[in-house]
Amino acid sequence: MNSPLIDQLVYLFDLFGTAVFAFSGVLVAGRLRMDAIGVIVLAAVTAIGGGTIRDLLIGASPIFWIQDTTYLWVILGTAAFGMWLARVPRRLPWYVLPVADAFGLALFVVIGAKKALLFGSSGMVAVVMGVITGAGGGLIRDVLAREVPMVLQKEIYATACIFGGILYTSSLHFGLAHIPAMLISMLGVLLVRVTAIFRHLSLPSFTLRE
Repeated sequence: MNSPLIDQLVYLFDLFGTAVFAFSGVLVAGRLRMDAIGVIVLAAVTAIGGGTIRDLLIGASPIFWIQDTTYLWVILGTAAFGMWLARVPRRLPWYVLPVADAFGLALFVVIGAKKALLFGSSGMVAVVMGVITGAGGGLIRDVLAREVPMVLQKEIYATACIFGGILYTSSLHFGLAHIPAMLISMLGVLLVRVTAIFRHLSLPSFTLRE
């Protein structure tokens, strides 16, 4: 059973991940020169799109951001901050957002898999729900931006989600408590994702021969 302190920490990190994912949506909207509504829409779908699909698929009602509107306020605040930051002539190091995104991704995978298990899903379905929670929002963002989704290309992103989901469900299967299983899973996602970021690793692409 989780302690209230652990639950609160996970919740705060979840909000942090929401902000990071929303900011990545803001960046895409800015690159495409969208107006304020476009910025908010892309920020929202990136941040909560995957979790929304997960809740709909497993029958979780009400959907998490309807039950707790703090997520919406975080998205709106991040969108406003991102639009302001775009006017400031200062650039962050290239790796800051991808690494922060990796932390959010690691937590989202665990949250998605855990929630699926709580609703009676099998281990395999829980892994899929973890992947959807972590990568689904970015996929929707890229579709709206009329780009080939990052998770469907060479980027090692969904692979990290799958690996983390398998680590989490396997750890629980072999008797580990939730917290150790969560930490193992998150470390696995971070190891794969951060290594891919800094070493510029990618999966081989599939090309038909003509």
